[in-house]
Amino acid sequence: MALLRKINTHAKTEINSGFGVNASDYGGRLVNKDGLPNVEKKGIGLLEGTSWYHTMLQLPRWKFFAVVLLFYILSNFFFAFLYVAIGVEHLNGMSANTALGKFGEAYFFSAQTFTTVGYGHISPSGFICSAVSSFEALAGLLSFALATGLFYGRFSKPKAYLRFSENAVIAPFKDGIALMMRVAPYKNTTLTDAEAKVTAGLVIDDNGKHKNEFFPLELEYEKVNALTLSWTIVHPINENSPFYKFSQEDFINAKGEIIVYVKAFDDMFSNIVTARTSYTFNELVVGAKFVMMYYRSNSSNKTMLDLQKLNVHIPADINYAVASGKSAANG
Repeated sequence: MALLRKINTHAKTEINSGFGVNASDYGGRLVNKDGLPNVEKKGIGLLEGTSWYHTMLQLPRWKFFAVVLLFYILSNFFFAFLYVAIGVEHLNGMSANTALGKFGEAYFFSAQTFTTVGYGHISPSGFICSAVSSFEALAGLLSFALATGLFYGRFSKPKAYLRFSENAVIAPFKDGIALMMRVAPYKNTTLTDAEAKVTAGLVIDDNGKHKNEFFPLELEYEKVNALTLSWTIVHPINENSPFYKFSQEDFINAKGEIIVYVKAFDDMFSNIVTARTSYTFNELVVGAKFVMMYYRSNSSNKTMLDLQKLNVHIPADINYAVASGKSAANG
């Protein structure tokens, strides 16, 4: 009940957060650092419960190419085994004498048929071998059509090329303190009309029962016209904040999560892109402030944005006056 008494009663709660209120039924964080919900679905078959198209679009680049290459190699191995099982004497033009050499030639004949290259060095004879090679040619055409669609989908998919700081901070702000986190674009995109929404999910003990309470956090600026440099998202801890009477120990001992949602318009995609992340209270640094990320170039004709400084912060002195419900800051 100690944390429950510390939460500002003037702070508004949110009931349409999309997360349940029973904290004992949750395991780990609500939202992963990459913005995906920390949920694993069960009670349904793998094929039915998985969108393979979305899976292939979301795979890291090296995994995507590895899957495509592995599928190509295994497909040709499968058809090469079929040709050997049918009999390599049905492949005209075979010159190998050993079993391994014959399998190798059957494999490369399969690759030529699968890609519809057809060099003509080896050709099928007989109904069964010709039927298998014709089916393989069809399978190859369909496979490359699917691969082309996936390539296009990966390149054309609207994506917010934004990175968030690894930590959020409680920093001095004007005549008080504020919760701050930082976001910055990391590719050569132009983002306009950026908008942020931050929700605090706190686990509280209400008469021996743990439950989640969600509070929409008021921001200094909810929107910026253009997101070309870094944006420090600031939630002033004032009389409307659920953290109004929190001490440093309260922030350290609190259980919950700060969920951040950012959307912006990307003129290259001509579409709205979104990005999400979250910060547990273990990832909250109390008494710190971010260092500036951008500076003037040596030639003084360009602004430099150093993305390696996205999460760089330095200590900052903050003072609490919990008894009166006010906080003052210096430094």
